[in-house]
Amino acid sequence: MRISLWLSVFLTGSVFAGADQANDRYAFKSEFHLACEKSALNVHAGKVLKVEFKVDDDQPTYEFDIRAADGVDWDVTCAADKNEIIEVEEEVPNTNHPLFLSKKRIDEKQARAIALDAWPGDVLEIEYEIEPDGAASYEFDIHTYKGVNMKVEVDASSGDIVEQNEELWQEGYE
Repeated sequence: MRISLWLSVFLTGSVFAGADQANDRYAFKSEFHLACEKSALNVHAGKVLKVEFKVDDDQPTYEFDIRAADGVDWDVTCAADKNEIIEVEEEVPNTNHPLFLSKKRIDEKQARAIALDAWPGDVLEIEYEIEPDGAASYEFDIHTYKGVNMKVEVDASSGDIVEQNEELWQEGYE
């Protein structure tokens, strides 16, 4: 949904803060985006509900939220420059899902506090994910008080932050 993109522009002042030349290169429906979307759909066929553009350890990536025909939701991450799938996570509907529940040692309130301690701001969205190794994590989308949109994953067993990166734009919704 284009509203999400424009909301991001309004909140951050830029679709891709600090790297305007990269805007066009990695923009929604650019050749990089379309190539990665095709690769993601080859991993899990279905409907793309949302795509996010973020930077993981200085690597531009797209994360596709895909709903498969069987109703399972998948987050498939593709390295934008290489058109290479680098991570596949199963998204579960809540913390009571058996795969999540079996790993959960900290609750959502504790995980939220950990994420917000690292990145003070407002939580815009939360997802519950099963990592490739079977670990469970809470993924928070946070609009920080400094005006940056961050994705922060907190391990549901240890409470450790296992991933944090800046989300530069989002298209679509779940």
